[in-house]
Amino acid sequence: MNKDLSATQRPTFKRTLRRINMTSIFITMTLIWLMLSIVSVITLKQYAQKNLELTGATMSRSIEAALVFGDETAATDTLATLGKQGQFARADIFDKRNQQFAHWEYESLANSERFNLMLSHWLFPKPVSHPVMHNGEIIGQIKLTARDSLIGHFIWTSLGVLTTCILLATAAAIVISRQLNAGVVNALQNIADVAHDVRTNRNFSRRVSEERIEEFHRFGQDFNSLLDEMEQWQQTLQAKNAQLLRTAMHDPLTGLPNRAAFSNRIHSLMNDPLERQTSALLFLDGDDFKDINDTWGHAAGDSVLMEAASRLVEFGGKQHPSYRLGGDEFAMILIDVSDEAQVQRICQGLAQQFSQNIDLHNGYSTPFTLSIGYALSWEQDSVGSLLEQADKNMYLMKHQRIKTVI
Repeated sequence: MNKDLSATQRPTFKRTLRRINMTSIFITMTLIWLMLSIVSVITLKQYAQKNLELTGATMSRSIEAALVFGDETAATDTLATLGKQGQFARADIFDKRNQQFAHWEYESLANSERFNLMLSHWLFPKPVSHPVMHNGEIIGQIKLTARDSLIGHFIWTSLGVLTTCILLATAAAIVISRQLNAGVVNALQNIADVAHDVRTNRNFSRRVSEERIEEFHRFGQDFNSLLDEMEQWQQTLQAKNAQLLRTAMHDPLTGLPNRAAFSNRIHSLMNDPLERQTSALLFLDGDDFKDINDTWGHAAGDSVLMEAASRLVEFGGKQHPSYRLGGDEFAMILIDVSDEAQVQRICQGLAQQFSQNIDLHNGYSTPFTLSIGYALSWEQDSVGSLLEQADKNMYLMKHQRIKTVI
């Protein structure tokens, strides 16, 4: 019972293969996403670094005049104008004595800006500094910090696009893998169905169809060859069993069903209430058969028995089957008889069937008659009483014939 329970909980090959594909695709796409994200962030860092340095170089020329003339207001306005364009988050100008000359800073209280500010500190741990030149001399220095919102926008945009592409690629990979795996799953399912049908229904005539995959094709051919051998073995075994059954249930000389077959049939009849009401039993015993054997020999006696069996079959056909019980004793079961008068008429017709002599195939012929006793199955309550009554009536018939001859 535990085996059956575990079998019902065991996953199918299709489900297992799908799970393997999903796991491999998920791991692969996750690693690709991580590597591309890292590469994207590193590339963005380099780009932002260069862009901030370029901005610093450009601004150093813009504030050169303000620094030469000491115009702090003009320098601050220049920083504010450029800062509002989103180029940087903070700018500090120092004179040649390294004293702060001007300052501008972008202020934001949004949580996202605070997070982006932390991100900008990670990307650019040190502000970018660029000297301010005038006539080939350094007259000051400008120090810039990157705008956090600008960096965050690029990062989130790139990660969003990358994630979308990875999800689309994952969906496409799942669809393609399922289509590619369908051939493998169908091939195994075909082989499994044939094997299950053979084991469950003993259908050895079924075969595995050809497969496109070479390994499954060779396996299917080998399996079909094995089924050919099993089918041939089954047919041979069935033929031997049929032959053994016929030998066990038929008389080898006359070909009639033997005593064992008669016993099975009479028990089946008496156990069927409907059939029991319309059946009768005839016991037939050869008259003077010993004299035929003593006079003409056993070969002639065998000829008589075979001819007697042939006449019984010819008379009774399939409706009234005949049996050889042994020696010159026969039995016939009458089917679909309505009353005793009909049974008596059948007995008279059967006796008439043996009115002609039997050819001994040695240039001679001999008379051969049968003493017939009958018993009506609807008058008996058991197989034993039915047989006893038929046997009793048969011997009464034989004794009457002997008295008539004397």
